[in-house]
Amino acid sequence: MSNGKIYLVGLGPGDIAEMTGRARAAIAASDVVVGYRTYVRLIADLLKDKQVIAREMAEELDRCGEALMLAQAGQTVALVSSGDVGVFGMAGPLFELLFEQGWTPDTGIEVEVVPGVTAASSCASLVGAPLTHDFCAISLSDMLTPWPVIARRLEAAARADFVTALYNPKSSRRPDQLLEARDLFLRHRDPLTPVAVVRAAYRQRQDVRLTTLAEIADGEVGMLTNLIIGNSNTFVRAGIMVTPRGYGLKYRLADGTARPGETARVSLSSGLEGWRHALVETALSEGIEAAARTLDATAGQVLDALSEAPIAPWRVVGHQAPEALLDEALGWHNPTLCMQSPGGGSAELSLADARVQADPDSIAIEGAGWRVVLPRAALAGLYRVGLPSGEGVWFQDALGETLCRIQRG
Repeated sequence: MSNGKIYLVGLGPGDIAEMTGRARAAIAASDVVVGYRTYVRLIADLLKDKQVIAREMAEELDRCGEALMLAQAGQTVALVSSGDVGVFGMAGPLFELLFEQGWTPDTGIEVEVVPGVTAASSCASLVGAPLTHDFCAISLSDMLTPWPVIARRLEAAARADFVTALYNPKSSRRPDQLLEARDLFLRHRDPLTPVAVVRAAYRQRQDVRLTTLAEIADGEVGMLTNLIIGNSNTFVRAGIMVTPRGYGLKYRLADGTARPGETARVSLSSGLEGWRHALVETALSEGIEAAARTLDATAGQVLDALSEAPIAPWRVVGHQAPEALLDEALGWHNPTLCMQSPGGGSAELSLADARVQADPDSIAIEGAGWRVVLPRAALAGLYRVGLPSGEGVWFQDALGETLCRIQRG
């Protein structure tokens, strides 16, 4: 018997009217429909002449295995997910199972992915336009993802000011994840940041409310709920949640004319080139650390911009030899080693009579009663700096953060 086919079908938010024409056609062309019981029930009107295999939550691999077995027997199978099948859906585990069994598109059963409207989009449509600018989606379910991984992603999204769609925010077995997410976001966002809480979008028990980050966990939140956390520019007006795309930065909204200093069809004056120019100008007038702090950059980014800019008679030069830079710095009059912790604590050590010890793994600077070790693996950027703020040597890590610097006295 010839191999069959698997359609991976995204059903959209739930109402049949919200399904794509391609999703309907895939189900119509299938002999068997396999899916989570709740999702299958939502499309019951489309399944009257189909074999249906309905399974419970947490039986995703069983569904994949059954769909594969049926397709290998020559059947055409629709393996369905709500929303988009490739966003926290069944496409991933099905392909993982196929590849584990040696499947390739050329030699095995045919697989076709049919996209649908994901929950972030459907929920956003019910509250206005909260996803008009950069956004990300994060699932709070730690059933398959370690919580430290989720927490790092939440921290990164909050710090980077992404609008963030939260999937699987809470269940009876996971009551605390949403509280942890709220607290992580509150480190970087105003407590009054707008949040949309949407339950059962486009289904019979749909519920939509707008709240704030501080109150995100209040009220009913469950597995059928999705949340959209705004960014620092998101606002709510007349019950509509909007994240500006940025047109107001460049144009007068009333008549569409460009603002002073801006030009249509080119980058903002505060775009990449403008930002680099500002880094250089601020570093020359106020110093490297002030430029990084003022313009939301790392010291490494400021140093790179300075090293590429024509700033004579000042100069910033990248180096490859840390020992040579240290030898030069220790020969200065009254050099000082400066270090700063991420929390803002700092230390300054006189390098008078200091010495350097190096081995293949690290470089150590030693003085009377102290020792600073720099792992070679951590040294990603070395700079010899001569600016109005003084001369120095800077040691940067791969993230552009300063490991330490030596200032000439």
